[in-house]
Amino acid sequence: MTTEIEEAVTEPERCAILVDAALPAGKAANAAAVIALTLGKRHPHLAGSDLVDASGYAHPGLIPIGISILAGAAADLRDVRAKALKNGIDVVDFPSQGQQTTDYAEFGLRVREVLTEDLSYVGIGLYGKRKSVGRIVGKFSLLERTEGTPR
Repeated sequence: MTTEIEEAVTEPERCAILVDAALPAGKAANAAAVIALTLGKRHPHLAGSDLVDASGYAHPGLIPIGISILAGAAADLRDVRAKALKNGIDVVDFPSQGQQTTDYAEFGLRVREVLTEDLSYVGIGLYGKRKSVGRIVGKFSLLERTEGTPR
C-alpha cells in the first residue's frame, strides 16, 4: 500500500496586458495601469509578500510572475478578448470610452450605449494558465517607447 500523497502540479500562470500601439505614451500607460489595478483587485493573490530592505523597511509586495505590457493594433484587441474568454482566461477589458471622459458615471453611460460586439478597446488584460495566455499574446511585442518620448 502506497502512503505517498501525490500533489497536484499546477501550471504556471501568466499575466499580460495588450494595449493599442497607436495610443500616445501617456494614454497607453494609463490603460495599462487601470487594467493592472483591476487585475489586482480581481486576483489579490497576485501580489507577492512584502520586500524588506537592509534597514528593515518593508516595501509593498509586487507581482512575482510579472506583467508583460504588449502592443498591438486596435483591431486585434477585440479578437484577443474573444479568444481569451473562449479559452477560460480571465479578461479585464478597457473600452475606449474610458479615455473620452474623466467622469466614471459618464463612462458607464457611454459603454451602455454600445453592444458588446461593437465595443472598441484601448487595452485588454489577461490572466490565466501560462501556455494558454502565451498562445493568444505570443505574436505581440513589448510596448516600446515612441519617437520623441524622452528616455
